[in-house]
Amino acid sequence: MDMHTVVVGTSGTTAEDVVAVARHGARVELSSAAVDALAASRLIVDALAAKPEPVYGVSTGFGALASRHISTELRAQLQRNIVRSHAAGMGPRVEREVVRALMFLRLKTVASGHTGVRPEVAQTMADVLNAGITPAVHEYGSLGCSGDLAPLSHCALTLMGEGDAEGPDGTVRPAGELLAAHGITPVELREKEGLALLNGTDGMLGMLVMALADLRNLYTSADITAALSLEALLGTDKVLAPELHAIRPHPGQGVSADNMLRVLAGSGLTGHHQDDAPRVQDAYSVRCAPQVNGAGRDTLDYAAVVAGRELASSVDNPVVLPDGRVESNGNFHGAPVAYVLDFLAIVAADLGSICERRTDRLLDKNRSHGLPPFLAHDAGVDSGLMIAQYTQAALVSEMKRLAVPASADSIPSSAMQEDHVSMGWSAARKLRTAVDNLARIVAVELYAATRAVEIRAADGLTPAPASQAAVAALRAAGAEGPGPDRFLAPDLAAADTFVREGRLVAAVEPVTGPLA
Repeated sequence: MDMHTVVVGTSGTTAEDVVAVARHGARVELSSAAVDALAASRLIVDALAAKPEPVYGVSTGFGALASRHISTELRAQLQRNIVRSHAAGMGPRVEREVVRALMFLRLKTVASGHTGVRPEVAQTMADVLNAGITPAVHEYGSLGCSGDLAPLSHCALTLMGEGDAEGPDGTVRPAGELLAAHGITPVELREKEGLALLNGTDGMLGMLVMALADLRNLYTSADITAALSLEALLGTDKVLAPELHAIRPHPGQGVSADNMLRVLAGSGLTGHHQDDAPRVQDAYSVRCAPQVNGAGRDTLDYAAVVAGRELASSVDNPVVLPDGRVESNGNFHGAPVAYVLDFLAIVAADLGSICERRTDRLLDKNRSHGLPPFLAHDAGVDSGLMIAQYTQAALVSEMKRLAVPASADSIPSSAMQEDHVSMGWSAARKLRTAVDNLARIVAVELYAATRAVEIRAADGLTPAPASQAAVAALRAAGAEGPGPDRFLAPDLAAADTFVREGRLVAAVEPVTGPLA
């Protein structure tokens, strides 16, 4: 567990805070301002609860059952029941980091002072995070409207000491046992609190924030692998000139071109060895890499804007307003987040597609400009990287299926009260798979391109210093270079880890300077 501490206030939570808590085990503390805001909003809810008039979420049922007024003696049971009944997820458990993001983001909204939750409930949420207790949340159960209801309900169930959770040692146990082992008292929910713990876009937002962090690394990595492939194919770096990209001023395009140009600086392969097979222009997958990578980068930037707005939001229904009103609303609808989750799956699929096309070109003796078939040591006896490209192609094909938008679908629920939903949780879940696949696709291109660059070097050509740094670091990471056929899966796994952990970017930046 990282001893870094994230302080949760009434506002100001950042994407970096989410990643720190979700992935790196940062501790969570409530600011004094947050505690004061929690107490102030609770006074408003308590005052409304004492009145005879029904108030949604405070003294009524929920969803299609909102017309029933609930008597005082049944309200605690009402809040317990909504958590128990809504904890109806099915399927495999989702990843620990997703659940931690989910809990942390719900705490962020609770701490805003717009939900009416008592300070002690918020403190218990922080205590559970700090103890490394992870509620068992399941793959299926959220429609992305009225919040990520089932996933958040499983988290709330843990706060009540019910259901199952994973301890810091990775063992799944009854939540009550885990709370007791860490000296945490289960919460007794009061008016509105059960509802406030369930009504948020926290799951889809947490997965969006983490996907953005991963994709930024992968886009920079893909700029590097595109440059390596261009170099190995004896392409020209003239298409990367800043003045060419200035006349089509998409920001991401210029960034990707600059990254590639810096990786290729000092290369003895680019644009000088086409005498045997002259070509006026390189293939689109090589020449248009900045345009494709750059468009994806611009999409990441837009998705980050949406994520920032959602991080600044207090998503609940009803909400406590500064003037003391408690009002119903539709802010729990996940459409803004769902759309960008789907958009990211589309650009990730296209990035994977162009990476695979360059890999295939490196392996085809008719298009590789002098490289051996499949980059094999002794073609015919050796198959080289033939099946590595099959694996990459299979991943690309799945990426295309995952690019089909979830947010274009809707299915009515709650007796037609919730008759249009976002499917944002589903969009987030498939994006996580797409991001994993993209890392593997980039890794295969890296493995092929570095082997091709080494073959060129063996022929007496001098790769760029940054290319040499990438090759050396990848080989040190356990992915071997050219030679007779061997068991290839461990090499590809090593390349995957190398890319996924950001080590490719780290390997070249001492030569290129910081890449965007």
